[in-house]
Amino acid sequence: MKNVYTVRQVNSYIKNMFAQDFMLSRIYVKGEISNCKYHTSGHIYFSLKDESGTIACVMFAGQRSGLSFRLQEGQQVIVLGSVSVYERSGQYQLYAREIILDGAGALYEKFEALKKELSEMGMFAQEYKRPIPKYIHTLGIVTAPAGAAVRDIINISGRRNPYVQLILYPAQVQGAGAADSIVRGIHALEKKKVDVMIVGRGGGSIEDLWAFNEEKVARAIFECSIPVISAVGHETDTTIADFAADLRAPTPSAAAELAVYDYREARERMQGYRESIYRQMSLKISEKRSVLERLNMRLNYAHPRQKLNESRQYAVELENRLRQIMKEKLDVNRHRLEIYVEKMRGLSPLDKLSSGYSYVSSVNGENIRSIRQAAEGSQIEIYVRDGKITADVTGTEEINM
Repeated sequence: MKNVYTVRQVNSYIKNMFAQDFMLSRIYVKGEISNCKYHTSGHIYFSLKDESGTIACVMFAGQRSGLSFRLQEGQQVIVLGSVSVYERSGQYQLYAREIILDGAGALYEKFEALKKELSEMGMFAQEYKRPIPKYIHTLGIVTAPAGAAVRDIINISGRRNPYVQLILYPAQVQGAGAADSIVRGIHALEKKKVDVMIVGRGGGSIEDLWAFNEEKVARAIFECSIPVISAVGHETDTTIADFAADLRAPTPSAAAELAVYDYREARERMQGYRESIYRQMSLKISEKRSVLERLNMRLNYAHPRQKLNESRQYAVELENRLRQIMKEKLDVNRHRLEIYVEKMRGLSPLDKLSSGYSYVSSVNGENIRSIRQAAEGSQIEIYVRDGKITADVTGTEEINM
C-alpha cells in the first residue's frame, strides 16, 4: 500500500495548514460562553457556541491579562485569538488572547482612549498618590445605599473597629446621572473632612460600571483632598476610577479592611508593648537595685563609723601586741634579774657570814681590809651571822701571807 501516514503525521500536516492560514492566526470569534472551567494551573478552558455549532477554546495563564472580567456561563463575548490544531487529540481549537463582552467593544475602546489620555496628563502618576492613614476616626463611603457593597463595608468595618464613624453618601452608581451623583458624593464627604473615603460598588458588566469610567469621576477623585480608595466590582474589574484613586481595592470588602485598622490587633500590640516595657522596667530595676546594693556596701565600708571601728580594732590589736611585747620583755628581764640575783647571792656578805665568816667595818661603815685602817684605840664593828659586835682595837699585828 502506498502513501500510508501515521496519525501524528496527519495531525501535524493539518496543524501546519492552519498555521499557514493568515486569517486563522488573528481572528475575532463571537459566541456564547459554555462549559467554562478555571484550571488550577491558571488556564481557562471553555467553548463558544451559537445556534449552529460549538468551538473549543483555551486561554493560557500567560494571556490572562487580556481578560478584565470573570467568564461565566451564558455570557456573549468576542474572543480574539488564533485557530490551531492540538496534535495529541487531532482537535482544532481557538487559542484566546483577549476576550471582551459582546456589545462592550465600543465602550472598551472608549475606556482605553480615556485611560491613555488621563495617563498622559499625569493623573495616574504615583507621585500624586497620597498615603492612606493607618488610624482613622471617620470613614466616608460613596456607593448605593442598598446592595452587597455597602453591607460588606459596614460589616467588616464594624468587626474591625466599631469606634470608627461611617458616613454614607447614597449615590447612584449605575445608569444616567450616576457619574454626577458620584461626583456630588465625593465633594460632600470632602466637606465633611472625613479621614478616608471609599468610592465603589459591586461587580457588573462594563455597561454597569461605566459611571466609574467617566472623566468627571476620575477628576473628582484626583482633585479630592481626602485620600480615596476605589472599590469597584470584583477583583478582575478595572475602571478609570481605580487608576485615579490613591489606592485600589479589589473588592469593597478589601477596601474596608484597608481603610479601617483592626483595633483588636492594635490592642494586642499595645499589650505586647506593655509587657515588653514591664519586662524592661523590671530588668532595669533589678540592675539598679544591684548597683545600689554595691554602692551601699561601698558606702558602709567607707563610712566614718566603719573607719572608727577599724581604728579601734587596730588600737586593740596594738595594745595586745604592746602587752605581749612588754610581757616578753619583763620575762626576759626577770630571768636576767634572777641570774643576777643568784650571782649577787654568791657574793653576798650575809651568805659569807652564814658560812662562819664575819665582816669588819669602822663605826663610819668603811670596810676594814687592812690593819692600817684600824688604829690602836679606835672602835670597830664586827658583823657576824646573827648580829653585830662593837669592839675597841687594842693592838694590831701584821701577818705575811
